Amino acid sequence: MASGDVLSPEVEVFQQNGEVEGDVDGNFSDSPAASPNLNDLRPKLKAKRRAKRSPSKEEQQLPSTNGVNASQLSRSKPRYDRKSRTAYGRGLPKKGGAGGKGVWGKPGCELDIDGVIDEKDPNYDSDAQGNYELETIAPELTPEEVEKTIKPVIQEYFEHGDTSEVAVTLGELNLGHKKHEIATHAVSMALDKHDSHREMTSRLISDLYGNILTHREMAAAFDSILDDLSDLTLDTPDAPHVVGSFIARAVADDVLPPKYVTNYKLSGDSKQASEGSSLTQEMIKTSATLPPDVQAALDRAHVLLSMKHGMVRLDNVWGVGGGQRPVKYLIKKMNMLLREYLSSRDIQEATRCLQELEVPHFHHELVYEAVVTVLEAGSEQVGTAILMLLKSLADAIILTVDQMDRGFDRVFESMPDIVLDVPNAHTILERFSEECFNKRVITNRTKAKVPIRARKRFVSEGDGGRIKE
Repeated sequence: MASGDVLSPEVEVFQQNGEVEGDVDGNFSDSPAASPNLNDLRPKLKAKRRAKRSPSKEEQQLPSTNGVNASQLSRSKPRYDRKSRTAYGRGLPKKGGAGGKGVWGKPGCELDIDGVIDEKDPNYDSDAQGNYELETIAPELTPEEVEKTIKPVIQEYFEHGDTSEVAVTLGELNLGHKKHEIATHAVSMALDKHDSHREMTSRLISDLYGNILTHREMAAAFDSILDDLSDLTLDTPDAPHVVGSFIARAVADDVLPPKYVTNYKLSGDSKQASEGSSLTQEMIKTSATLPPDVQAALDRAHVLLSMKHGMVRLDNVWGVGGGQRPVKYLIKKMNMLLREYLSSRDIQEATRCLQELEVPHFHHELVYEAVVTVLEAGSEQVGTAILMLLKSLADAIILTVDQMDRGFDRVFESMPDIVLDVPNAHTILERFSEECFNKRVITNRTKAKVPIRARKRFVSEGDGGRIKE
């Protein structure tokens, strides 16, 4: 170095990552002075210092574990560690090792499972089951379901007449507080039935009392019937008369209290009547006026209960069933029916009276009496009227073909006795049978059975007036 040269301090240039000495924007320069100038143009960033976090108050208050401070313990754990970060954690896996992906439970937990009680389960073992009983609980029926369920049961009862079967069927239903509707529907359905069905209904109510229906439920049933009596009268005009008979029969069967009719009639309150409590003078003075239909029903029940030996007579309040009546009684009723019909010529009334007898197996007696009446009268008007009656009953299938044939067969068999009183009975019978056949009242087989009386031959009609040997 020359003596005249000035000594300059050496400048140390640092290259950043990826930089090459003498590189300017990717171009190399041979000038040594280019590097300091480029470095001066670049911004110099200071590194960020991480501040030391002071321990929180909670960590300062936590006791040390095995001589290690809680703050140090918390800082030493990874940030995303799943284990407990508190000082009380034992570092055990969650759920005791029974959880996680691909884990079905703790090892050996399958040994503690109780036996299954479902017979369709493949693990079901009948020998391993304990002493237990399964009880089926049926949901309580709604009012619509109650009506749809009870009515078919009662309708079927009218066919077989077995009260025990009805009790078993109704006992399986969960009626809740609507049990009184059993008696309500039974009486309502019996209003448009015959007396025999009403007798069966009274018997059913008596048998259900104490087993399925209680005293209050029976009273609530008749209260509901009396409340709806105005609507029932629209379909059945004699509903007040029939309901009164049902109430009297229920009192006689000890289903209703004896004071039910009196209390209801005086107080006009169904609650007082059902409880059977005595009435005070204030209740009688403030009693409401009952509807005419309800008043008529209660009057009917009061009259039946006030009769001499009324409780005993009420056993036959619906009369005796058709099949249990004496034959002479039925014959008398049918003769009266024919006489009233010939007087009024009312076919509908005669049909109603015949159906009320409830003896479809004995309808051949009506045919027999009707044909005998035609033979004894010998009048064409009577024959025409009887023919119209038989035609109407046959078209309505009230008189079946079998009953019609049996009635005419009985007349054919009785002709020898009838001829003694009516000499021209054969002629009248032939003419009447022909008219019945033309109207399709009798069959061709019955018409062929009509007896034809042979004409007598006198002595003068013989050969030479001599009697043939």
